[in-house]
Amino acid sequence: MQSRLIKYSLTLCAWLPLPVLHGLGVCLGWILFLIPGSFRKIAATNIALCWPELSTQRQRRLVRACLAETGKTLFETGALWLRPGEHTLRLIKHVSGRELVEQAVANGKGVILATPHLGAWEAAGLYCAARFNITCLYRPPRKPGLEQLVNTARSRLGGHYIAATTQGIRALYKTLRQGHAVAMLPDQEPQAGAGIFAPFFGIPAYSMTLLARLAARSGTPVIFVWCERLSWGRGYRLHFRAMPDITNPANMGAAVSATNKAVEDCVRECPAQYQWSYRRFRTRPAGEEPFY
Repeated sequence: MQSRLIKYSLTLCAWLPLPVLHGLGVCLGWILFLIPGSFRKIAATNIALCWPELSTQRQRRLVRACLAETGKTLFETGALWLRPGEHTLRLIKHVSGRELVEQAVANGKGVILATPHLGAWEAAGLYCAARFNITCLYRPPRKPGLEQLVNTARSRLGGHYIAATTQGIRALYKTLRQGHAVAMLPDQEPQAGAGIFAPFFGIPAYSMTLLARLAARSGTPVIFVWCERLSWGRGYRLHFRAMPDITNPANMGAAVSATNKAVEDCVRECPAQYQWSYRRFRTRPAGEEPFY
């Protein structure tokens, strides 16, 4: 029943223009801010941890702004997933740094595209699928009734989505050996045993080693990509950013720290559009009290 209701909601949103969707998202964000709940609590905790230099008032403003962006994420998803592909791509008004990916692919070593939870990451994924035919790991949605919808929506412009299993990781290595592009979320907390602690905004965060291992084993460059929302629903601006070389397998800690620093640098460009309501610091080092 819940899966069916979500599908109907996504279909309804697909008919609405982007300015209306983002306006509705702002309204939802205000509701999330005014009514105490997990979204506001987690966002406030993360922002207090990561931006201690801000006054209490400025932290509060950032919480309010990021919840408005969370609302936009929820409302824009139906439009990004269910509208015709070319319509979705036309929403991306500006692209900077695309030549970095084209050059990496031309060199024949493939490329790893790292897409943090910043801005409209679904739009970034659709653009990269259409232009670079990416192979991407994914975690199945919590509601099995949505899996076919999600996979069809994300792959309709190209690309291949494979489950985050041992077999799926082997497929990523194979894709890179063939000189193609793979994509993943670099700031998603991994399962137990699949990560190490590395600083993120100065806070130890349990972070994946997969991206660094892929780069080290294949000698493949890593390029960050994130999709900034333009004001008033005018569309999106896509950013590609090269990160320092992490292909040296000798120091995994340094490679993961460099990856987190690259995520942090992207976030600092547009802090309100980061998904601060995600429990990024859920797993703590032994002996530390939980944050949430």
